Amino acid sequence: MAHANARTTVHGRLLIVQRHQQGWRQAHIAVAMGVSRKCVRTWVARYAAEGIEGLQDRSSRPHHSPTRTPAEVEARIVDLRARQRRGPDALGAQLGVPARTVSRVLARHGIAHLSALDPMTGAVLRSSKTTAVRYERERPGELVHMDVKKIGRIPDGGGWRALGRADRERTRDRSTKIGYDYVHSLVDDHSRLAYPPRAGGTPTEILPDEKGPTCAGFLTRAAAYFAACGIARIERVMTDNAWAYRWSLREVCAALGAKQKFIRPHCPWQNGKVERLNRTLATEWAYRQVFTSNAERAAALAPWIEHYNTRRRHSALGGLPPISRLAPT
Repeated sequence: MAHANARTTVHGRLLIVQRHQQGWRQAHIAVAMGVSRKCVRTWVARYAAEGIEGLQDRSSRPHHSPTRTPAEVEARIVDLRARQRRGPDALGAQLGVPARTVSRVLARHGIAHLSALDPMTGAVLRSSKTTAVRYERERPGELVHMDVKKIGRIPDGGGWRALGRADRERTRDRSTKIGYDYVHSLVDDHSRLAYPPRAGGTPTEILPDEKGPTCAGFLTRAAAYFAACGIARIERVMTDNAWAYRWSLREVCAALGAKQKFIRPHCPWQNGKVERLNRTLATEWAYRQVFTSNAERAAALAPWIEHYNTRRRHSALGGLPPISRLAPT
C-alpha cells in the first residue's frame, strides 16, 4: 500500500529506475512521470544505495523529536484528565503547556473527547466496544424497536427542494407555520419487519405529534399488524427514554404481555435497528425524490414500506427481505 502522500507507487518508482537504466535523461523521466527532477534523482539514488528495498514506503515520522513533550508531562496530563475531566484549555493553563499540546497528548493516548463522556461518572458513552457488538434475537417478536422520525411538512406547491432556495424564500409566507410530521416506526429485531403497514392496509402512521396517547395507540396498532403477519406475541419493546415512552406505554405493554426496555440515556445506537430504519426512510422515501405537496409524500410511504418488507435487500439478512424470515400466513 502506497504512502498516503506519495506521488508514485512502488511500481512507479521502479519504472523511474528502469527508464534511467535504459538511458533516459532524468528531465525526460520527470516529464513523462509527472514528477519533479528532484523526485527522479531521489529514487535513482536510493535504488543505487539500497536496491529494490529502497523503493518501499517509509514512515514519515522523524528519527528524532527533540521538542516532543517529556513523558513525565504526558503522564501528568493523562492523570489530571482522568481525575478532573477538564478540557485542554484548563489543563494547559494548569500545567503551563499549550492547549494544543494537551490535545495532541490526549489523542496520542487514545483518550475520548469530553463530549463523549458522562459528565458525572466520566464513563465513555459513545463509540465504546460494548456497543459495537452486533446482536440479533433468535425469533420474531422477541424484541421490537420503537422510535419516531420527525420531518418537516411540505407546503402546497413544493418546498425548497422543488422550487430552489431562492424562489422558496421569495414566495414563503412566514406568518404561516408549516409544522412537522411524526413518522412512528416499529421494527422487529429478528426479521427487520417494519410497521407502518403495507399498501392497501390501514392508513400509514404519519401522526400529528409524539405524545403519550399517540404513541400508545401506535403500539396497539403495530402489535395487531405483527399478529396478522404471524408474529403472535411481542415479548419486549425497546425505546429511548422519552416521557411518552416511559410512562404512557405501560398499560399497552401490560396488555400485550411485553416487557419494556430502555436504552442508556444519550446512546441512540443501542436502539440502532430502528434508527437505521429512520435513516433509510429519509434517504429512500422522504428525500429520494422531489414532492410538490405533503399529501403526495405521505401517499408514497405505504408503497415504500411494502417494498421494504417484501422486496428490498437487507445486508444483515443475507440479501433477503424481512418477509423471508416469517412463517407463511
